[in-house]
Amino acid sequence: MIDMWEFSNQGVLSGAIEGRNAFLSILGECSTPPNSPRPLVLNFGRIELATASFLRECVFGLKDHMRARRSTWYPVLANVPSVVEDELAILTQAGKDALILCTCDPAGVISNPRLFGDLDPKHQRTFEMVAERGEADAGSLADAYGRTEQLQNTTAWNNRLRTLADRGVLMELTKGRAKIYRPAW
Repeated sequence: MIDMWEFSNQGVLSGAIEGRNAFLSILGECSTPPNSPRPLVLNFGRIELATASFLRECVFGLKDHMRARRSTWYPVLANVPSVVEDELAILTQAGKDALILCTCDPAGVISNPRLFGDLDPKHQRTFEMVAERGEADAGSLADAYGRTEQLQNTTAWNNRLRTLADRGVLMELTKGRAKIYRPAW
């Protein structure tokens, strides 16, 4: 778990340069990825304010960097105060993007995870289906929801799942040649 307090000025995370520096510091702390996908919890517990410029450079920069490199780390934001959620909402709406927010105790146990952001309805629904099942692959979604969603093509389900994994809200696990997806919490 990364305590965002260490990058703050008495609970305030502000500025693009400071956000970039925090991004680089976190990247250094996570230079050795885990063998299997797991959440990288960014704890905002004691943060009182975070500006959009800091969040863009640090949080979204980190998420985009890790997804572009297919890292097994999946950034998840914990204990985010509502004032920071307001700034995150601006960024997710502008980029049609999403994050996972949750509550996390000092031992690192995640609770109350949720999707936060602005996905198109088809991706939102696909995420909900995977979250409901705990994990899924394209074939199982096509079998379970193909008729009701009028989408029986496995390739289309694969595309939706891949998009959600690229955004960092679903973890991609490889089992042989198959790809299994589960929520990034």
